[in-house]
Amino acid sequence: MIHGRFQPFHNGHLEYMRGAAERSDELWIGITNPDPARILPEASDPARHLPESNPYTYGDRMLMVKAAASDLGLDPLRVHVIPFPVNEPHLWSAYVPEGVTQYLRLFSVWGGEKQERLLAAGYEVVILDQGAVRNGRARGAAERRRLGVARAARRGARPERARPGDGRVSHVAG
Repeated sequence: MIHGRFQPFHNGHLEYMRGAAERSDELWIGITNPDPARILPEASDPARHLPESNPYTYGDRMLMVKAAASDLGLDPLRVHVIPFPVNEPHLWSAYVPEGVTQYLRLFSVWGGEKQERLLAAGYEVVILDQGAVRNGRARGAAERRRLGVARAARRGARPERARPGDGRVSHVAG
């Protein structure tokens, strides 16, 4: 299983998806912060709960994720997109089937925090790209700035809705 906010889905997420898909018979993809009313602040990633960091709805992000999986040629019967309330480990068993391996890419303190939570919950955790370093700023933040969605979200406007086949993956150098 991979997980992320996917705000928006970008090249780094595509690499993450590909890495987990190569190691899995079935790929579970958890979309974090699925419910805007339940987003909680995280000390290890202080901007992740802000409206400008979460401009797309769960539905928008689900369409982006499914389109990216299709672009990778993944069998849609093997790909399962689910809400994943990362801030609420006590709810995980309601969404994630037993025995699902969790895949992570560790680029930040927040990644380490997720790893600790997943291990404490009893999941097997596999680190992809062990020791890799991401260059520059966070890709999602850079792409939201490029698209102007963070500014729109601060004004209360919603970004244009994602549709299957539209954009699919935001191309951000990273």
